[in-house]
Amino acid sequence: MKVTDLLTAATVNLDLKSTTKKDVLDELAATLDKAGKLNDLAGYRAALDKREEQSTTGIGDGVAIPHSKTAAVKEAAIAFGRSKEGVDFQSLDGQPAHLFFMIAATDGANATHLEALSTLSTFLIKPDFREKLLNVATPEEIVAAFDEQEETSENVAAEEKKAAENNTDGYEILAVTGCPTGIAHTYMAADALKQKAKEMGVSIKVQTNGSTGIKNKLQADEIAKAKGVIVAASIKIDVEPFKGKPLVQAPVTDGIRKPEELINQVLEGKAPVYQGDGSKSQAAEEDASGGKKINIYKNLMNGVTYMLPFVVGGGILIAISYMIASIMGIELKPVTNVADVHSFAGLLSFIGSANAMYLMIPILAGFIAMSIADRPGLAPGMVGGLMALTSNAGFLGGLIAGFLAGYTVELIKWAFQKWPQSLDGLKPVLIFPLLGIFITGGLMFLINQPISIFVDAMTHWLGGMGTGNLVLLGLILGGMMGIDLGGPFNKIAFTFGIAMISAGNFYPQAAVMAGGMVPPLGMALATTLFAHKFNRAQRDAGKVAYVLGAAFISEGAIPFGAADPLRVVVSTTIGSALAGGLSLLFGIGLRPPHGGVFVIPLVSNGNPLLYALAIIIGTVVTAIIYGIWKKPLEEKEIA
Repeated sequence: MKVTDLLTAATVNLDLKSTTKKDVLDELAATLDKAGKLNDLAGYRAALDKREEQSTTGIGDGVAIPHSKTAAVKEAAIAFGRSKEGVDFQSLDGQPAHLFFMIAATDGANATHLEALSTLSTFLIKPDFREKLLNVATPEEIVAAFDEQEETSENVAAEEKKAAENNTDGYEILAVTGCPTGIAHTYMAADALKQKAKEMGVSIKVQTNGSTGIKNKLQADEIAKAKGVIVAASIKIDVEPFKGKPLVQAPVTDGIRKPEELINQVLEGKAPVYQGDGSKSQAAEEDASGGKKINIYKNLMNGVTYMLPFVVGGGILIAISYMIASIMGIELKPVTNVADVHSFAGLLSFIGSANAMYLMIPILAGFIAMSIADRPGLAPGMVGGLMALTSNAGFLGGLIAGFLAGYTVELIKWAFQKWPQSLDGLKPVLIFPLLGIFITGGLMFLINQPISIFVDAMTHWLGGMGTGNLVLLGLILGGMMGIDLGGPFNKIAFTFGIAMISAGNFYPQAAVMAGGMVPPLGMALATTLFAHKFNRAQRDAGKVAYVLGAAFISEGAIPFGAADPLRVVVSTTIGSALAGGLSLLFGIGLRPPHGGVFVIPLVSNGNPLLYALAIIIGTVVTAIIYGIWKKPLEEKEIA
């Protein structure tokens, strides 16, 4: 299906009046409704909002593609809107969007919906085409531009097909792309890789794993002839067919932003050879300099991501159980089995503590190991984590168990790489779990006791801290949360707070959450107090930052940090450190590791109002520092 089968002059708006994301969706939906494309305007708008809740459709480079497939659509169509000033659409690159393509598909129009999206994506990755759309004068010229682009693309596709049919020598490089929705980024990455390979004079074939299925599937003879393979995907891709080939694995966004870098890794022999069974040839990848690169941060965050729901759900249930017990004037003793449950508060404590929180360390260790060694690492990691838990080695023991299990399994894979191919089927079902669990378990048996002694000593030291030392700890943790707006320092502090929760010390997490809420709240308040120093798009971004900050999402300040890094980072670090220090000065403890303003009433120690005050003070200080320091807008920036 062609884009011009769906896009007409009647559904083009070259002068959007909207200044917010919601208004853009309203205005373009109304354009479709006026053109007779909808059965139910309100129903279609609701469907658009539901899609945006899943992930933003602002794909970056000034482009947004809101879309929905619903019975509220009478006839499949595309509306085009343009804003010269730009609108904050929460795009992936944090920049305002200027070109908007709203796709409306009928409930049963699967191919229509997905083909139009993929076609649009491949067109819009071309900078010259985006520039053309920004400058045309009439709706008819927009339609004509797509007609011309589609004709060009058809000619290119025909040439590629003919070249593929005549290709007997194979391709130098093969690639696979895929994204969670299987729509825009899948095809944008494929197009970027093909364009860059053509510029470099390199032959390439790209397989797309999109929502409509696999296209341009790589064949066994092509894989055998290729120098190497690029997998640019943010979903699980079956890489077993590439066993024995140099393999580069990267996020789908790298396929869009860094195609030349990925291609050069293969051409220059810097890609590790994939050995099969879900692992690379080594636990460490070769980086661009030829040295070893072990991605500890990525593996740790994989474990924390899977562990977090257990900690959040369990921690909040425990906090609510204590709150209920306090209101009812009853003593809540630790509940470790069903026989001890004698009240609703006791039931909440049992579910949260003896079950959800009990699983957190095995889950952490298991998914750290899985990140390192793929599925064979999961069982050894979880067993090692459970041994750490039952030996009182705590969170630190779980971390060690995860990395120990992961790299142990990688070592086992290396040791068995010469195993006869006829016996390969025994590796994942017998060799890896048997040896992985035995070796990891044996090592954890030996090291759990010294880890437990260290954890106990650290817990007692933190518990015995005087007020001055606690405030210093709060300043450090709060500052780490504000210094990189969701980056590594932020995540290290957050992980430390969770570790202390598992050890029964709830003070550090209070400082962590206070410090993490301040950056977006501070930027939002600055756009309110110093509105004359911000343009309209920035003020709109400030409204969003209020919500993100309240929900403890530090990344809400990133759009401001990207535009003005020095002033923003200094301001947020000072405010976050102050909030963290004050929260511990006020003696606040917090069991839930997440939740923002919604869990402030659930503080384990201290006064919830004082905790809110610490966050407010940090927010105000950040806003004032940045608002005063920020340069006034130039006339061309004012909107």
